[in-house]
Amino acid sequence: MKSLLKAVVVSILTFEARMLLARTKPQIVAVTGSVGKTSTKDAISHVLKSKKRCRKSEKSYNSEIGVPLSVLGLENAWNDPWLWIKNLLDGMMIALWPGKYPEVLVLETGVDRPGDMKRLTAWLKPDIVVLTRLPDVPVHVEYFGSPAAVIAEKLTLVEALKSDGILVYNHDDEKVLQAAKSVRQTTKSYGRYSDADFRVGSDEVIYEQGGPRGLKFEIGSPKGKASFTLSGAIGEGHFYNYAAAVAVADVFDIDIQTAAGSLEDFTPPPGRMRLIDGIKDTVIIDDTYNSSPVALEKALTTLSEIKGFVRKVAILGDMLELGRFSIEEHEKAGRQAAKNVDVLVTVGIRSRGMAEGALESGLSEKHVFQYEDTDSARREIQNLIQPGDLILIKGSQGLRMERIVEEIMKEPDAAPDELVRQSRAWKNIS
Repeated sequence: MKSLLKAVVVSILTFEARMLLARTKPQIVAVTGSVGKTSTKDAISHVLKSKKRCRKSEKSYNSEIGVPLSVLGLENAWNDPWLWIKNLLDGMMIALWPGKYPEVLVLETGVDRPGDMKRLTAWLKPDIVVLTRLPDVPVHVEYFGSPAAVIAEKLTLVEALKSDGILVYNHDDEKVLQAAKSVRQTTKSYGRYSDADFRVGSDEVIYEQGGPRGLKFEIGSPKGKASFTLSGAIGEGHFYNYAAAVAVADVFDIDIQTAAGSLEDFTPPPGRMRLIDGIKDTVIIDDTYNSSPVALEKALTTLSEIKGFVRKVAILGDMLELGRFSIEEHEKAGRQAAKNVDVLVTVGIRSRGMAEGALESGLSEKHVFQYEDTDSARREIQNLIQPGDLILIKGSQGLRMERIVEEIMKEPDAAPDELVRQSRAWKNIS
């Protein structure tokens, strides 16, 4: 019954969203990939809103129900049937009388199951598609026959691109690069290591009072270059988010200097390599939004490269929805952790494989701690950390690793503004 009701709600919201798009005809920027969608979407919106009436997907509303809600400008009603009824009524009113509707929609699009993107692109035809990364083992592969099937599903969005549309793509990702070669429409590339149209360079970590506080870098383009500063976050993923935003801005005739000015006050969304002061004179790298093999690899590399700390500590939760790749990928992550950290804390049953991989690779058992769940870990974590630690905390959404961040952050009262999944609906989920 619940599935039937969901299907009815999705059908009605989709009908209303289609009607609204037909009446208002906004330009649509659709972002997809297996890494970095939300941060990229937010950076793009932040640049465009200075010149255009712009609406973005809220949070990570990227599903068959999240995208129509974003188009209609409605909130997720979660498990409240009365709020869903109100949403359906409000959606019809908005579709019939849209008022001063946004000129541009920046929409995050994702897939959980086979056919998700095909159903979405049956009614959503983007003017611009932004393709982030397509790693060897993507999130949600558990529900597909192979990693290639996940990639093919995501690339359905590229196939839906309008004939006069533009593909903005990550030139450093080999699978994305191969996909871009078959596109007949105009393309714009971005990257850090390859010869992209919009290329990041001269990057360095900003240190203040002995600790990391952000990043400085440049982005070069066919029309010039500009300097960028990001405060409160770290990791190379942010270079790609900014470069993608600058590339999309160029499509809208926003020059790179203006784009740089717009991004001066941009803050990446919570749980994406955000820097948070911890108790005992520690610094936390909060990457708790989600986890996947490629994202964890990059996070551990970033942890190892930061200077000025007594110990590097990684608190890592399960990577979910990896299917038959789960054991191999957790052990692989553990082997990398052994090279990059002084202390490894694993959370969850699957992450036992990380601990095993780390121990087999030479990390002392005195420095490996294993917990069955997040609550068990958070009760003891204060006793494990020491002054001068740099602490990476990361895990899949289902592990709720942000609770560990809240346990050891210096100012826990700031959690509602600083951490991911702080809404009442999320707090009510055990």
